[in-house]
Amino acid sequence: MTIWQADFYKRPLKDATGQVLWELSICDQTRSFEYAATCPQSQANSAWVAAQLQLAANKKLPDVIQVFRPQSLSLIAAAGRTLGIHVEPNRRTLALKQWLQEKQFPLAVEKPPPAPLPENLWGDKWRFATLPAGDIADVFTERPIPILHIPEFLKPINLGLASTVSIPGVIIYGGRQSMGLARWLQQADPVALNYITGAPDGLILEAGLQDRWIVATFDDSEVTAAAKVYEQRKQQSRGLHFLLVQPDDSGMTYTGFWLLQAED
Repeated sequence: MTIWQADFYKRPLKDATGQVLWELSICDQTRSFEYAATCPQSQANSAWVAAQLQLAANKKLPDVIQVFRPQSLSLIAAAGRTLGIHVEPNRRTLALKQWLQEKQFPLAVEKPPPAPLPENLWGDKWRFATLPAGDIADVFTERPIPILHIPEFLKPINLGLASTVSIPGVIIYGGRQSMGLARWLQQADPVALNYITGAPDGLILEAGLQDRWIVATFDDSEVTAAAKVYEQRKQQSRGLHFLLVQPDDSGMTYTGFWLLQAED
């Protein structure tokens, strides 16, 4: 499968005549392939992007194009539909972001304030937990879990983590809402689950390209202490953590499991 990463955005600097230029930047996951083209703002549309994708491909179009910037997504997605290419929103376009950083392009994505998780989905209770790194791929891939998200690049062995490293996470006991919550999370596309200090403190789910959701709030000192340990363990696990949804605390059945990683 051929995967490209692409961005289409205004260049930081105008040209010699003071005109705003848009730049299409395309690379593969190793940057062994790179392609860039610019156009004036008046030509910045999906037809121009589609034409450039064809030029970059040289008759061999990619299967997937990953896009991290919300402002780029609609035009690249429209060009992808024209050419029959699947366009995937994805924050983890690491090769592309490295290249854009070298070109001094802005990478920051404006994020909305976190919104409360829909009340009809919230489970019975939740808690912090840990799993040995060695158990994650073995235990969960062998269980019949309806919704399972363990990307190959996030498997502990591929991050160079020893099997004994404790991977922190959060378990939500969903009760009757367990499957509904897991399906909602699957659609939301979880990226990371972070502890945020405030009044009260909270757990914020980063999802999709820019969405943020309030998973829990708390002002209990013991929970806050556990949340700080959770964040410390994330630092020791290269940002790797998990989210597990199950009907109850029996440990007999699981509804959904996501392996996540804190963003840089």
